[in-house]
Amino acid sequence: MIKKIKKIIPHRKKVELLLLKLRLKPIEKLGFNIPKNRKRIFIFLAADYGNLGDVAITYAQHKFLSATFPDHYVTEIPISQTLKGLEYVRRTIKNDDIVTTVGGGNMGDLYEQIENFRQLVFKYFSDNKIISFPQTIDFSESENGNKALETAQKTYQNHKHLLLLAREQKTFDFFQKNFSKNKSLLVPDIVMSLNRVEPTFERKGAVICLREDKEKKLTEKQNKELINIITSSYKKHSYRDTHIGMDFMSLKTRTTELFSIWDDFKKAEIVITDRLHGMIFCFITNTPAIVLLNNNHKVQSSYKWIKSSKNIYLIADYSAKKVENAINKIKNNIEVSSKEDLLKHFSEVKKITLNQL
Repeated sequence: MIKKIKKIIPHRKKVELLLLKLRLKPIEKLGFNIPKNRKRIFIFLAADYGNLGDVAITYAQHKFLSATFPDHYVTEIPISQTLKGLEYVRRTIKNDDIVTTVGGGNMGDLYEQIENFRQLVFKYFSDNKIISFPQTIDFSESENGNKALETAQKTYQNHKHLLLLAREQKTFDFFQKNFSKNKSLLVPDIVMSLNRVEPTFERKGAVICLREDKEKKLTEKQNKELINIITSSYKKHSYRDTHIGMDFMSLKTRTTELFSIWDDFKKAEIVITDRLHGMIFCFITNTPAIVLLNNNHKVQSSYKWIKSSKNIYLIADYSAKKVENAINKIKNNIEVSSKEDLLKHFSEVKKITLNQL
């Protein structure tokens, strides 16, 4: 009976009750020990689960903030500790502290719980500068989606110093239309600001990094055909995924797993992927790649940032012939491609943040 009642209680109500309980806890019981004698930057919703794309976003965001604001102490609040983190930071936050939320593709009504957490961060720290790192937004056109958007509009636009970063044009246009009171910028996914080319390795064989979830666009027949082409073109091949199925990962484990997949890509002659961060990992490691689309706009929209790359081939409409042609181009390309520096696109973030503090 109790389980049935819990199921029908909305997530927002459950969170409210949990936050009330946490307010009664002594601060030392909340599990954080963050320096109070320095200016600080908090990264809320930090990925501590097995999506290496999200882990890479958290890693890149931490690296960017540490380099951009060297006089601030940067610390992560793992998404699994969001409520305890909210209460801890609420009791210790100062006017010159900066709050950030992690980038990614979870803004909207598809990932309701994460969106609820994001809006709580905006509400809790209404007097502090907040940077929402590059997101793809997706509110459905259903009745629930429209209601969720109205709630988000009230929450976002009530914050005077909220900077919204969009990682592709469609999201930026959505911000401009629906969150017009907030400042917004169009920038790449923050992982694209990384350079993981060094150290280099001898490249051998192919890495296959394909989706097996609801975002997969390839049919079963196309998938088998693709793998047959790859395995007949390269004697050596292996399978990697940007999802590794782990939760509550320590910082050490997250970093180890991230560096491991980057090294695997750097050891490959080619990577075949339909994952957004599969493509981005190829870009930051300067790895030749064939990129296929998933069933939404994320991959194609983000590819526009790296379309000048000479060794990443996007195939918008799958065909065996197009894959074979791309493989031949990669095998015959003796020119060493240089990685474009996309960090330059983030210069405005610092200016806007400092001006509004």
